[in-house]
Amino acid sequence: MEDVLDLYEQPYDPKHPVICFDERPCQLIDDAIIPIPIKPGSPKKEHYEYIRNGTCCIFLAFEPRAGKRIVCVKERRTRVDYADFMKTLALRYPEAETILLVQDNLNTHTAGSFYEALPPEEAFELARRLEFHFTPKKGSWLNMAEIELSALSKQCLDRRIADMKILKHEVSAWENERNSIGATVRWQFKKDNARDKLQRHYQKLQN
Repeated sequence: MEDVLDLYEQPYDPKHPVICFDERPCQLIDDAIIPIPIKPGSPKKEHYEYIRNGTCCIFLAFEPRAGKRIVCVKERRTRVDYADFMKTLALRYPEAETILLVQDNLNTHTAGSFYEALPPEEAFELARRLEFHFTPKKGSWLNMAEIELSALSKQCLDRRIADMKILKHEVSAWENERNSIGATVRWQFKKDNARDKLQRHYQKLQN
């Protein structure tokens, strides 16, 4: 835990940016019956029946110090998809010597995924530039990317979206808007807070 919190307290360094990564599934849902459009004095009306058009996955990387995020919609959440997103992330930070990546312990979140998706030389170089910092078990709330995914869900995904083409367009518009205003997170939970409020857990680690 303190490893992640220590990263959040470090001063901004463009050579070693702190970036939080997470992902979430998303259902593609269409209307079974054409909804009645909004009109003066009456909101849009949707029928309770709907059509499921499958699922996809949203990948999100968030740099809280800079107020920047990268969002990508993919059909699945495999090792190859993870490696492809990390490659995109590294390309977006050409000046960074090391990217300090905060993420959870999902089994795809390893450098081994790079070797499954990329040539060995490229996988090695990508692994060299990424420094993994994992949130503890049941501590995914320490990942600021979860806060951004929550904002995305409330501001963009709170309605029926029928297919990936529409979803990609909506997510891209949300990403551009958030980046243009430099929206970020005011993180208040520090190492001292953790030591005070979670003292009993520290005692278990010492025993």
